[in-house]
Order: sequence, then structure tokens, then C-alpha cells
Amino acid sequence: MSPDAAAETAAATMRAAVVTGPGAVRIACVGRPDPGPGQVRVRLEGCGVCASNLTPWAGPEWMTFPTPPGDLGHEGWGVIDKVGEGVTGLVPGDRVASLSHRSYAEYDLAEADAVVRLPASLAGQPFPGEPLACAINIFRRAQIEAGQTVAIIGVGFLGAVLTRLAAEAGARVIAISRRASSLDLARRMGAAETLPMDDHYAIISQVQTLTGGRFCERVIEAVGKQWPLDLAAELTAEGGRLVIAGYHQDGPRQVNMQLWNWRGFDVVNAHERDPRAYVQGLREAIEAVTSGRLDPSSLYTHVYPLDRLAEALNATRDKPDGFVKALVIP
Repeated sequence: MSPDAAAETAAATMRAAVVTGPGAVRIACVGRPDPGPGQVRVRLEGCGVCASNLTPWAGPEWMTFPTPPGDLGHEGWGVIDKVGEGVTGLVPGDRVASLSHRSYAEYDLAEADAVVRLPASLAGQPFPGEPLACAINIFRRAQIEAGQTVAIIGVGFLGAVLTRLAAEAGARVIAISRRASSLDLARRMGAAETLPMDDHYAIISQVQTLTGGRFCERVIEAVGKQWPLDLAAELTAEGGRLVIAGYHQDGPRQVNMQLWNWRGFDVVNAHERDPRAYVQGLREAIEAVTSGRLDPSSLYTHVYPLDRLAEALNATRDKPDGFVKALVIP
């Protein structure tokens, strides 16, 4: 192959992760996608690793392997390098956060209305927009106000961001989590009290004491498992609001409807499915970071190159000491 032909081939390809089976991934050289009408192509600078990746990574019965190149990665950011027909308001060179779905790769396609331009003040900073938008949308639906007591169950990346947002809004946050490092993180993000998530009835008793028997006007469950959901209901005050932010994807759940009825609290499934709501959350997340209301930089604790994606996913599952969130860099 001539040097010119080799260069042309290289310009038309990219590296992308392909999950080949449970816990197995390879990096493939594949065709670089071209944007269709209304789309942009983003040369990715990075992609966050989401806990929702872990069930597909484990290989449940419904999972199909191999995955499409770049699949599972949905927290990307980077620079637009090509726009499709009909795209206005975005040009090559714009740095953006994208709401796209195959960002474990060097390039990804996104609908033009699913990317938001990042301001110059964020130059050089990682910005996994999707989980930040998710946190903003959960916070909005929780309707947290100054003076309320808010319990947050599970302090990973999402719980940490919500702790900061709630504390900044003037709420008193009680953070409940398994790991001592998570409780330390919660205190740094503004939690007034922290409790280890180890004994169901002891936690209920402690929160009852901390709230003078009232329990919490708002409770956010951010784990995605049965026990934390049970605990969340027990901690929600009469007429309060139980916000389900955990991603419950590993099977059905049971609830204590007698308690739910008796307490008369609202139950909010805080997972948005309207693309417009996600984009609005992304815009608000950018504003929160640029204004200084939220600083997530300390939460990006582990960074991996693309060819170590398996390690990034395993770290997200196993949570080594000090782990909060992994980023993967092409």
C-alpha cells in the first residue's frame, strides 16, 4: 500500500471498543462513521463509565455479543469535526458534551439537538455531560428546598453531586453509604451528618433521632438495590417525597405498600426519558459548573486509556479504595 493510500485508509477508520462476551472486550479498527442529515460527528476527548454498564458487562441472558463498536459508552465529550446536512448553529471545532450512545471509541455520532456547546471557561476540563444532566434532573424532580432534611442513600458519583446540590440549596443532608471513603466524600460535598449503611434498624433509629421523630421530607435512593429501596421508604416522612434515582435493572422489586400508604408520601421515578429534558439538564449542568455552584472535578478519580476499558468497568464494579468515577480517554 502506498503512503497516500495508507493515510487515506487511516483517515477513514477509528479505534472502538467491542464487548465480545461477559467481561471481555477488544479494541477494533472500524470505519469512521459519517454524520447523516441533522447529525454531527464528535472527535471524542473522553467518556465517563456509568454503573448502568455493569449489568450488560456481566452478560445477562438478554445481552447480545459482540456489541456494536463503541456501544455502552454514553457519557462522551469532545470536538465536532464534521456536520451533516441541515445542521445549523454548530460547526467543526465546537467543543461539546454529547448525549450519544457509542462513545467508547475515538469518534461518535450524535443528533445535532443532542449536543451542547461547552464554554471556553471549561477548556481542557473533562465534562461527562450525561451523568451531570441526570443529577440536575433528579434534583429538579426532588423539589428540594431550604430548611428540609434530605437523606441520600448511596454516595457514588450521583449521590455526591446530589449531596452538593441539596446542601447548596440550603437543605440539611444526611448521607448514608457503605464505604467510609464515600462518607468522607459526602462530608466534603456538604452533608451535615453521615451514617454507615450497615444495619437497617439502627439507621432508621438514628435518622428518627436526628429528625426529632419526623424523618426526612426528601429521600433519594441512589443505589439501585432492594434493601436501599426498603430503607428509603422507612426514612421518608409523612407527606414527604421518595425519589428513586437508583438504576434498578437486575429484576423486579417489592415494596411495603402498607407503609407507603400510611406515610402518604409521593414517589418519584427520577429517570427522564424525554430527550428534551436531558438536553435541558445538560444546559443547566454546564451553568452549574461554570458558575461555581458545582465542582465535580474531584469526583473523576480514575482515568484509563481506551484499551484498558475492561479495567475501568471492573473498577466501577469493584470500587477500589477512593474510587468515585472512571473516565476513559481514546
